Amino acid sequence: MRTSTPARLGLRTVALAYLFVLVAVPIVLILWRTFEPGLGTFVDSVRTPAAISALNLSLLIVAIVVPLNVVFGVATALALVRGRFPGKGVLQAVVDLPFAVSPIVVGVSLILLWGAGGWFGGVESLGFQVIFGLPGMVIATLFVTLPFVVREVEPVLHEIGTEQEQAASTLGASSWQTFWRITLPAIRWGLTYGVVLTIARALGEFGAVIMVSSGFPGVSQTLTLLVHSRYIDDHNTYGAYAAATLLMGLAVATLLGMTLLDRKRSTR
Repeated sequence: MRTSTPARLGLRTVALAYLFVLVAVPIVLILWRTFEPGLGTFVDSVRTPAAISALNLSLLIVAIVVPLNVVFGVATALALVRGRFPGKGVLQAVVDLPFAVSPIVVGVSLILLWGAGGWFGGVESLGFQVIFGLPGMVIATLFVTLPFVVREVEPVLHEIGTEQEQAASTLGASSWQTFWRITLPAIRWGLTYGVVLTIARALGEFGAVIMVSSGFPGVSQTLTLLVHSRYIDDHNTYGAYAAATLLMGLAVATLLGMTLLDRKRSTR
């Protein structure tokens, strides 16, 4: 189906106008409100102990979640593509569950499981606090970022097939050697793309984390929770804008990295 030039221009105009109103206007407004008092004021706002602690905690959660998601995601993708076992369809549905379930529901479920009166609440008597601590925030973030590595690696495994792996096996390579020298290099771009998406989602998660976090500054407050606390609780509008700008900067850096990797993958 071929469309006329005026129709194409009209569609492009509508799309650009939609993106401008939905994305560009809020971003420009936040940047303007943030840097209107000057760059020094912004730097002072994001260098407070609460902001530094929130940034460090967000990066710590990312540093824990990403390796776990890589190991689980690659193993799950291999099982779904290469394996034949009962319940494979159920596993497929479980992987996609975070896309369908609200993060708030995830947080409530974790409280029911790991809270003081939950099924596994007895671990608190051993001095291991899950809810309102770092472990609960990590579990919540793991759940919402579960599908990304799996869904990026899975189509790559379908595409490369099993011929090279079978050839390596017939030549005497062990399963680990086959994976390390054949499978991993073949899926590296899909894996990298999944990692970037996981980082972006982990940095911006709010709904599930706020349910399992105490929200105390310097204890269990991420950057997203810092924005919420400054705007709602402290009525510090400028501080919320500054923290949001810092979070947006991390997101933009992640997006640029994803774009560069995607271009490099296309050229390869």
